Amino acid sequence: MADKLVAVKGMNDILPGGVPRKDKLPDSAIWRWFERTVDTVMSRHGYQHLLTPIVEPTPLFVRGIGEATDIVEKEMYSWHDAMNGDALTLRPEITAGIVRAMVEHNALYNGPLRVWSIGPVFRHERPQKGRYRQFYQLDVEALGFAGPDVDAELILMLRSLWLALGLQIGTHVRLELNSLGQPAERAAHRAALVAYFTAHADELDEDGKRRLHTNPLRILDTKNPAMQALVEAAPKLSDHLGEASRAHLAAVCAVLDAAGLPYRINPRLVRGLDYYNLTVFEWVTDQLGSQGTVCGGGRYDGLFEQLGGKPTPAIGFGLGIERLLLLLQEIGVPVPTAAPDVYAVLPDAAALPPAMVVLDALRQAGLAVQMHAGGGSLKAQFKKADASGARFALVFGADELAQGQVAVKPLRDAAAAQVLRPLAGVAAWAPELRNA
Repeated sequence: MADKLVAVKGMNDILPGGVPRKDKLPDSAIWRWFERTVDTVMSRHGYQHLLTPIVEPTPLFVRGIGEATDIVEKEMYSWHDAMNGDALTLRPEITAGIVRAMVEHNALYNGPLRVWSIGPVFRHERPQKGRYRQFYQLDVEALGFAGPDVDAELILMLRSLWLALGLQIGTHVRLELNSLGQPAERAAHRAALVAYFTAHADELDEDGKRRLHTNPLRILDTKNPAMQALVEAAPKLSDHLGEASRAHLAAVCAVLDAAGLPYRINPRLVRGLDYYNLTVFEWVTDQLGSQGTVCGGGRYDGLFEQLGGKPTPAIGFGLGIERLLLLLQEIGVPVPTAAPDVYAVLPDAAALPPAMVVLDALRQAGLAVQMHAGGGSLKAQFKKADASGARFALVFGADELAQGQVAVKPLRDAAAAQVLRPLAGVAAWAPELRNA
Protein backbone atom coordinates (compact mmCIF):
# COMPACT_ATOMS: atom_id res chain seq x y z
CA MET A 1 0.00 0.00 0.00
CA ALA A 2 1.30 3.46 -0.87
CA ASP A 3 2.20 5.87 1.91
CA LYS A 4 -0.62 8.20 2.91
CA LEU A 5 -0.02 11.79 1.87
CA VAL A 6 -1.03 14.66 4.12
CA ALA A 7 -1.30 18.43 3.68
CA VAL A 8 1.75 20.66 4.14
CA LYS A 9 2.09 21.77 7.76
CA GLY A 10 0.28 25.05 8.28
CA MET A 11 -1.88 24.63 5.16
CA ASN A 12 -5.34 23.39 6.00
CA ASP A 13 -8.37 21.77 4.38
CA ILE A 14 -11.73 23.51 4.75
CA LEU A 15 -14.23 20.66 4.93
CA PRO A 16 -18.04 20.50 4.92
CA GLY A 17 -19.83 20.55 8.25
CA GLY A 18 -20.21 17.17 9.94
CA VAL A 19 -17.16 15.68 8.23
CA PRO A 20 -14.71 14.19 10.78
CA ARG A 21 -11.39 16.06 11.06
CA LYS A 22 -8.42 16.15 13.40
CA ASP A 23 -8.48 19.87 14.14
CA LYS A 24 -11.14 22.35 15.23
CA LEU A 25 -10.87 24.65 12.24
CA PRO A 26 -14.11 26.23 10.97
CA ASP A 27 -16.01 24.19 8.40
CA SER A 28 -17.05 25.39 4.96
CA ALA A 29 -20.58 26.34 6.10
CA ILE A 30 -19.30 29.17 8.29
CA TRP A 31 -16.91 30.23 5.52
CA ARG A 32 -19.74 30.53 3.00
CA TRP A 33 -21.88 32.42 5.50
CA PHE A 34 -19.00 34.81 6.17
CA GLU A 35 -18.42 35.36 2.44
CA ARG A 36 -22.12 36.07 1.85
CA THR A 37 -22.16 38.53 4.74
CA VAL A 38 -19.06 40.31 3.42
CA ASP A 39 -20.57 40.50 -0.06
CA THR A 40 -23.71 42.15 1.35
CA VAL A 41 -21.81 44.70 3.47
CA MET A 42 -19.41 45.59 0.65
CA SER A 43 -22.24 46.07 -1.84
CA ARG A 44 -24.09 48.37 0.55
CA HIS A 45 -20.99 50.57 0.82
CA GLY A 46 -20.27 50.72 -2.92
CA TYR A 47 -17.22 48.42 -2.98
CA GLN A 48 -16.62 46.30 -6.09
CA HIS A 49 -15.07 42.83 -6.19
CA LEU A 50 -11.77 42.02 -7.91
CA LEU A 51 -9.21 39.19 -8.01
CA THR A 52 -5.44 39.30 -8.49
CA PRO A 53 -2.93 36.44 -9.02
CA ILE A 54 -1.49 34.59 -6.04
CA VAL A 55 1.94 34.59 -7.74
CA GLU A 56 3.58 37.98 -8.26
CA PRO A 57 7.07 39.28 -9.11
CA THR A 58 9.22 39.17 -5.98
CA PRO A 59 10.30 42.85 -6.36
CA LEU A 60 6.66 43.87 -5.90
CA PHE A 61 6.80 42.85 -2.24
CA VAL A 62 10.42 43.86 -1.61
CA ARG A 63 9.67 47.33 -2.91
CA GLY A 64 6.13 47.63 -1.59
CA ILE A 65 6.23 45.95 1.83
CA GLY A 66 9.79 46.90 2.72
CA GLU A 67 13.08 45.01 2.51
CA ALA A 68 13.62 45.19 6.29
CA THR A 69 10.23 43.76 7.29
CA ASP A 70 9.82 40.30 8.80
CA ILE A 71 7.66 39.27 5.84
CA VAL A 72 10.34 39.98 3.24
CA GLU A 73 13.28 38.91 5.39
CA LYS A 74 11.91 35.61 6.69
CA GLU A 75 8.40 34.68 5.62
CA MET A 76 8.01 34.79 1.83
CA TYR A 77 7.78 31.69 -0.35
CA SER A 78 10.03 32.76 -3.25
CA TRP A 79 11.80 31.02 -6.13
CA HIS A 80 13.21 31.62 -9.60
CA ASP A 81 11.16 30.45 -12.56
CA ALA A 82 12.87 27.47 -14.21
CA MET A 83 11.87 28.68 -17.69
CA ASN A 84 13.08 32.29 -17.68
CA GLY A 85 14.71 32.92 -14.30
CA ASP A 86 12.09 35.42 -13.13
CA ALA A 87 12.01 35.97 -9.36
CA LEU A 88 8.51 34.97 -8.22
CA THR A 89 6.72 34.89 -4.85
CA LEU A 90 3.49 33.47 -3.46
CA ARG A 91 1.80 36.63 -2.27
CA PRO A 92 2.21 37.25 1.49
CA GLU A 93 -0.51 39.93 1.40
CA ILE A 94 -2.96 41.30 -1.17
CA THR A 95 -2.66 45.10 -1.13
CA ALA A 96 0.56 45.33 -3.14
CA GLY A 97 -0.94 43.14 -5.88
CA ILE A 98 -4.05 45.31 -6.08
CA VAL A 99 -1.96 48.46 -6.41
CA ARG A 100 0.17 46.75 -9.08
CA ALA A 101 -3.03 45.91 -10.98
CA MET A 102 -4.30 49.49 -10.72
CA VAL A 103 -1.02 50.87 -12.07
CA GLU A 104 -0.64 48.23 -14.80
CA HIS A 105 -4.17 48.74 -16.17
CA ASN A 106 -4.46 52.47 -15.43
CA ALA A 107 -7.60 51.42 -13.58
CA LEU A 108 -8.12 54.78 -11.88
CA TYR A 109 -8.26 56.67 -15.17
CA ASN A 110 -11.98 57.38 -14.72
CA GLY A 111 -11.68 58.24 -11.04
CA PRO A 112 -11.27 56.64 -7.60
CA LEU A 113 -12.32 53.06 -6.88
CA ARG A 114 -13.54 51.14 -3.85
CA VAL A 115 -12.60 47.46 -4.18
CA TRP A 116 -12.45 44.26 -2.15
CA SER A 117 -11.00 40.79 -2.58
CA ILE A 118 -10.85 37.45 -0.76
CA GLY A 119 -8.15 34.88 -1.37
CA PRO A 120 -5.22 32.85 -0.01
CA VAL A 121 -1.94 34.39 1.12
CA PHE A 122 1.26 32.61 2.16
CA ARG A 123 3.79 33.24 4.92
CA HIS A 124 6.48 30.83 6.04
CA GLU A 125 6.15 31.09 9.81
CA ARG A 126 5.59 28.74 12.74
CA PRO A 127 1.97 27.54 12.58
CA GLN A 128 -0.11 28.15 15.69
CA LYS A 129 -3.74 28.86 16.55
CA GLY A 130 -4.95 31.58 14.21
CA ARG A 131 -1.65 31.77 12.29
CA TYR A 132 -1.02 29.49 9.31
CA ARG A 133 1.37 29.23 6.37
CA GLN A 134 -1.52 29.44 3.96
CA PHE A 135 -4.37 31.53 5.26
CA TYR A 136 -7.20 33.48 3.71
CA GLN A 137 -7.55 37.21 3.79
CA LEU A 138 -10.31 39.71 3.19
CA ASP A 139 -8.68 42.76 1.65
CA VAL A 140 -10.55 46.06 1.19
CA GLU A 141 -9.13 49.18 -0.47
CA ALA A 142 -10.37 52.72 -1.18
CA LEU A 143 -8.10 54.01 -3.97
CA GLY A 144 -7.73 57.62 -5.04
CA PHE A 145 -9.36 59.20 -1.97
CA ALA A 146 -7.23 61.67 0.03
CA GLY A 147 -9.49 62.88 2.82
CA PRO A 148 -10.15 61.63 6.34
CA ASP A 149 -13.79 61.07 5.37
CA VAL A 150 -12.95 57.79 3.61
CA ASP A 151 -10.71 56.72 6.51
CA ALA A 152 -13.70 57.05 8.83
CA GLU A 153 -16.05 55.41 6.34
CA LEU A 154 -13.79 52.36 6.09
CA ILE A 155 -13.61 51.98 9.86
CA LEU A 156 -17.37 52.39 10.25
CA MET A 157 -17.90 49.82 7.50
CA LEU A 158 -15.99 47.36 9.66
CA ARG A 159 -18.36 48.12 12.50
CA SER A 160 -21.23 47.21 10.17
CA LEU A 161 -19.47 43.94 9.33
CA TRP A 162 -18.89 43.06 12.99
CA LEU A 163 -22.53 43.68 13.83
CA ALA A 164 -23.70 41.63 10.84
CA LEU A 165 -21.52 38.75 12.08
CA GLY A 166 -22.87 38.97 15.63
CA LEU A 167 -19.83 40.58 17.28
CA GLN A 168 -20.35 43.19 20.01
CA ILE A 169 -18.23 46.34 19.92
CA GLY A 170 -16.30 46.72 23.15
CA THR A 171 -17.10 43.20 24.37
CA HIS A 172 -15.72 41.07 21.55
CA VAL A 173 -13.69 43.58 19.52
CA ARG A 174 -12.42 47.10 20.13
CA LEU A 175 -10.81 49.75 17.96
CA GLU A 176 -7.34 51.27 18.34
CA LEU A 177 -6.11 54.23 16.26
CA ASN A 178 -2.90 56.12 15.62
CA SER A 179 -1.31 58.40 13.06
CA LEU A 180 2.05 57.57 11.47
CA GLY A 181 2.25 61.05 9.99
CA GLN A 182 4.07 61.81 6.77
CA PRO A 183 7.48 60.45 5.64
CA ALA A 184 9.46 63.45 6.91
CA GLU A 185 7.79 63.22 10.31
CA ARG A 186 8.45 59.51 10.47
CA ALA A 187 12.09 60.11 9.53
CA ALA A 188 12.51 62.53 12.43
CA HIS A 189 10.88 60.04 14.79
CA ARG A 190 13.06 57.25 13.41
CA ALA A 191 16.21 59.23 14.14
CA ALA A 192 15.00 59.85 17.70
CA LEU A 193 14.24 56.14 18.15
CA VAL A 194 17.66 55.07 16.87
CA ALA A 195 19.37 57.47 19.28
CA TYR A 196 17.22 56.31 22.20
CA PHE A 197 17.55 52.57 21.59
CA THR A 198 21.28 52.89 20.85
CA ALA A 199 21.69 54.45 24.28
CA HIS A 200 19.85 51.43 25.74
CA ALA A 201 21.28 48.77 23.44
CA ASP A 202 22.15 46.48 26.36
CA GLU A 203 18.42 46.22 27.17
CA LEU A 204 17.39 45.13 23.66
CA ASP A 205 16.72 41.50 22.82
CA GLU A 206 18.28 39.95 19.72
CA ASP A 207 15.30 40.88 17.57
CA GLY A 208 15.48 44.49 18.77
CA LYS A 209 19.20 44.71 18.05
CA ARG A 210 18.61 43.37 14.55
CA ARG A 211 15.89 45.92 13.88
CA LEU A 212 17.70 48.89 15.40
CA HIS A 213 19.27 50.11 12.16
CA THR A 214 16.87 48.48 9.67
CA ASN A 215 13.35 49.05 11.02
CA PRO A 216 13.46 50.59 14.52
CA LEU A 217 9.75 51.39 14.47
CA ARG A 218 9.06 47.64 14.68
CA ILE A 219 10.83 47.51 18.06
CA LEU A 220 7.79 49.34 19.43
CA ASP A 221 5.65 46.37 18.44
CA THR A 222 7.68 43.86 20.49
CA LYS A 223 5.82 41.23 22.48
CA ASN A 224 8.78 40.67 24.82
CA PRO A 225 7.60 41.49 28.40
CA ALA A 226 11.14 42.37 29.43
CA MET A 227 11.20 45.25 26.94
CA GLN A 228 7.81 46.82 27.69
CA ALA A 229 9.11 49.47 30.11
CA LEU A 230 11.87 50.42 27.66
CA VAL A 231 9.37 50.74 24.82
CA GLU A 232 6.92 52.78 26.90
CA ALA A 233 9.62 55.36 27.59
CA ALA A 234 10.72 55.62 23.95
CA PRO A 235 10.15 58.81 21.91
CA LYS A 236 6.58 59.05 20.64
CA LEU A 237 5.72 59.67 17.01
CA SER A 238 2.92 62.01 18.12
CA ASP A 239 5.58 64.47 19.33
CA HIS A 240 6.88 64.72 15.75
CA LEU A 241 3.56 65.14 13.92
CA GLY A 242 2.90 68.36 12.06
CA GLU A 243 -0.32 70.35 12.10
CA ALA A 244 -1.74 68.72 8.94
CA SER A 245 -1.20 65.17 10.26
CA ARG A 246 -2.80 66.04 13.59
CA ALA A 247 -5.76 67.65 11.81
CA HIS A 248 -6.25 64.54 9.63
CA LEU A 249 -6.46 62.25 12.68
CA ALA A 250 -8.72 64.71 14.51
CA ALA A 251 -11.12 64.74 11.54
CA VAL A 252 -11.30 60.92 11.53
CA CYS A 253 -11.96 60.91 15.28
CA ALA A 254 -14.68 63.56 14.92
CA VAL A 255 -16.65 61.29 12.56
CA LEU A 256 -16.21 58.26 14.83
CA ASP A 257 -17.32 60.34 17.83
CA ALA A 258 -20.42 61.52 15.96
CA ALA A 259 -21.20 57.91 14.99
CA GLY A 260 -20.86 56.76 18.60
CA LEU A 261 -18.00 54.35 17.90
CA PRO A 262 -15.63 54.05 20.88
CA TYR A 263 -11.88 53.88 20.21
CA ARG A 264 -8.52 54.27 21.89
CA ILE A 265 -5.62 56.32 20.57
CA ASN A 266 -2.63 53.99 20.85
CA PRO A 267 0.64 55.89 20.23
CA ARG A 268 2.53 52.56 19.95
CA LEU A 269 0.38 51.23 17.11
CA VAL A 270 2.72 51.03 14.11
CA ARG A 271 1.57 48.17 11.80
CA GLY A 272 4.10 45.79 10.27
CA LEU A 273 4.50 47.10 6.71
CA ASP A 274 6.59 50.04 5.52
CA TYR A 275 4.04 51.61 3.21
CA TYR A 276 1.69 53.11 5.82
CA ASN A 277 1.27 56.83 6.57
CA LEU A 278 -1.23 58.98 8.48
CA THR A 279 -4.19 56.93 9.79
CA VAL A 280 -3.49 53.39 10.99
CA PHE A 281 -5.92 51.23 12.94
CA GLU A 282 -6.45 47.79 14.41
CA TRP A 283 -9.49 45.95 15.70
CA VAL A 284 -8.32 43.77 18.58
CA THR A 285 -9.83 41.13 20.87
CA ASP A 286 -9.05 39.51 24.21
CA GLN A 287 -10.78 36.26 23.21
CA LEU A 288 -7.93 34.59 21.28
CA GLY A 289 -5.02 34.74 23.69
CA SER A 290 -1.84 36.28 22.29
CA GLN A 291 -3.29 36.52 18.77
CA GLY A 292 -5.22 39.67 19.60
CA THR A 293 -5.35 41.50 16.27
CA VAL A 294 -8.45 40.63 14.25
CA CYS A 295 -8.09 43.24 11.51
CA GLY A 296 -5.64 46.00 10.69
CA GLY A 297 -5.00 48.64 8.09
CA GLY A 298 -4.38 52.25 7.32
CA ARG A 299 -3.48 54.85 4.75
CA TYR A 300 -0.65 54.27 2.24
CA ASP A 301 -0.46 57.36 0.05
CA GLY A 302 3.05 56.62 -1.23
CA LEU A 303 2.65 53.02 -2.41
CA PHE A 304 1.42 53.77 -5.95
CA GLU A 305 4.52 55.85 -6.64
CA GLN A 306 6.79 53.20 -5.10
CA LEU A 307 5.36 50.67 -7.58
CA GLY A 308 5.80 52.87 -10.65
CA GLY A 309 2.49 54.70 -10.70
CA LYS A 310 1.44 58.30 -10.24
CA PRO A 311 1.14 59.65 -6.68
CA THR A 312 -2.25 58.35 -5.51
CA PRO A 313 -3.83 58.51 -2.05
CA ALA A 314 -5.23 55.23 -0.74
CA ILE A 315 -6.38 53.44 2.40
CA GLY A 316 -7.32 49.84 3.12
CA PHE A 317 -7.30 46.95 5.56
CA GLY A 318 -6.59 43.23 5.72
CA LEU A 319 -8.48 40.69 7.80
CA GLY A 320 -7.35 37.13 8.48
CA ILE A 321 -10.46 35.04 7.91
CA GLU A 322 -9.42 31.95 9.91
CA ARG A 323 -8.65 34.05 12.96
CA LEU A 324 -11.98 35.87 12.73
CA LEU A 325 -13.91 32.61 12.34
CA LEU A 326 -12.08 31.16 15.34
CA LEU A 327 -13.26 34.22 17.29
CA LEU A 328 -16.85 33.63 16.19
CA GLN A 329 -16.56 30.00 17.31
CA GLU A 330 -14.95 31.03 20.60
CA ILE A 331 -17.84 33.30 21.58
CA GLY A 332 -20.51 30.97 20.22
CA VAL A 333 -22.01 33.09 17.46
CA PRO A 334 -24.82 31.06 15.85
CA VAL A 335 -24.21 30.39 12.18
CA PRO A 336 -27.18 29.99 9.83
CA THR A 337 -27.16 26.57 8.19
CA ALA A 338 -27.76 26.11 4.47
CA ALA A 339 -30.37 23.36 4.77
CA PRO A 340 -32.26 22.24 1.67
CA ASP A 341 -35.93 23.08 1.28
CA VAL A 342 -36.76 19.58 0.12
CA TYR A 343 -35.30 16.10 0.66
CA ALA A 344 -36.40 13.48 -1.88
CA VAL A 345 -37.10 9.97 -0.55
CA LEU A 346 -36.98 7.20 -3.18
CA PRO A 347 -38.18 3.81 -1.83
CA ASP A 348 -36.99 1.90 -4.93
CA ALA A 349 -34.99 2.42 -8.11
CA ALA A 350 -38.11 2.57 -10.31
CA ALA A 351 -38.94 5.95 -8.76
CA LEU A 352 -35.73 7.58 -10.04
CA PRO A 353 -36.79 8.72 -13.56
CA PRO A 354 -40.06 10.48 -12.58
CA ALA A 355 -38.44 11.83 -9.40
CA MET A 356 -35.60 13.42 -11.35
CA VAL A 357 -38.09 15.30 -13.55
CA VAL A 358 -39.93 16.68 -10.52
CA LEU A 359 -36.77 17.60 -8.62
CA ASP A 360 -35.33 19.44 -11.61
CA ALA A 361 -38.58 21.41 -11.94
CA LEU A 362 -38.45 22.33 -8.23
CA ARG A 363 -34.87 23.55 -8.59
CA GLN A 364 -35.87 25.61 -11.62
CA ALA A 365 -38.57 27.13 -9.41
CA GLY A 366 -35.91 28.30 -6.95
CA LEU A 367 -35.99 25.56 -4.32
CA ALA A 368 -32.95 23.85 -2.81
CA VAL A 369 -33.43 20.11 -3.28
CA GLN A 370 -31.37 17.19 -2.01
CA MET A 371 -32.05 13.74 -3.43
CA HIS A 372 -31.35 10.60 -1.46
CA ALA A 373 -28.88 8.38 -3.30
CA GLY A 374 -27.55 4.90 -2.67
CA GLY A 375 -30.76 3.12 -1.65
CA GLY A 376 -31.69 2.12 1.87
CA SER A 377 -34.85 1.45 3.83
CA LEU A 378 -37.66 4.00 4.08
CA LYS A 379 -36.86 4.48 7.77
CA ALA A 380 -33.18 5.14 7.05
CA GLN A 381 -34.03 7.62 4.30
CA PHE A 382 -36.43 9.54 6.55
CA LYS A 383 -33.71 9.68 9.21
CA LYS A 384 -31.35 11.30 6.71
CA ALA A 385 -34.11 13.60 5.51
CA ASP A 386 -34.62 14.85 9.06
CA ALA A 387 -30.88 15.21 9.65
CA SER A 388 -30.53 17.32 6.49
CA GLY A 389 -32.62 20.10 8.04
CA ALA A 390 -35.02 20.10 5.08
CA ARG A 391 -38.49 21.51 5.70
CA PHE A 392 -40.21 18.91 3.51
CA ALA A 393 -39.71 15.33 2.39
CA LEU A 394 -40.99 14.33 -1.03
CA VAL A 395 -41.85 10.62 -1.02
CA PHE A 396 -41.90 8.96 -4.43
CA GLY A 397 -43.67 5.76 -3.33
CA ALA A 398 -45.02 3.16 -5.78
CA ASP A 399 -48.67 3.82 -4.85
CA GLU A 400 -48.28 7.59 -5.26
CA LEU A 401 -46.47 7.23 -8.57
CA ALA A 402 -49.18 4.89 -9.89
CA GLN A 403 -51.64 7.74 -9.33
CA GLY A 404 -49.32 10.29 -10.97
CA GLN A 405 -48.63 11.92 -7.62
CA VAL A 406 -45.90 12.52 -5.01
CA ALA A 407 -46.38 12.74 -1.24
CA VAL A 408 -45.25 16.01 0.42
CA LYS A 409 -44.51 15.44 4.12
CA PRO A 410 -43.69 18.43 6.42
CA LEU A 411 -40.65 17.65 8.59
CA ARG A 412 -40.58 20.69 10.91
CA ASP A 413 -44.27 21.00 11.78
CA ALA A 414 -45.63 17.94 13.58
CA ALA A 415 -49.17 19.26 13.34
CA ALA A 416 -49.10 19.66 9.55
CA ALA A 417 -50.54 16.83 7.48
CA GLN A 418 -48.94 15.02 4.56
CA VAL A 419 -50.52 15.94 1.20
CA LEU A 420 -50.39 14.60 -2.34
CA ARG A 421 -49.35 16.72 -5.29
CA PRO A 422 -49.40 15.91 -9.05
CA LEU A 423 -46.17 14.96 -10.80
CA ALA A 424 -47.23 17.11 -13.73
CA GLY A 425 -47.46 20.88 -13.34
CA VAL A 426 -44.88 21.22 -10.55
CA ALA A 427 -44.73 24.98 -11.10
CA ALA A 428 -48.29 25.26 -9.80
CA TRP A 429 -47.49 23.85 -6.34
CA ALA A 430 -43.78 24.69 -5.96
CA PRO A 431 -44.57 28.15 -4.49
CA GLU A 432 -46.33 26.62 -1.49
CA LEU A 433 -43.06 24.86 -0.57
CA ARG A 434 -40.92 27.90 -1.25
CA ASN A 435 -43.11 30.25 0.79
CA ALA A 436 -44.04 27.88 3.63
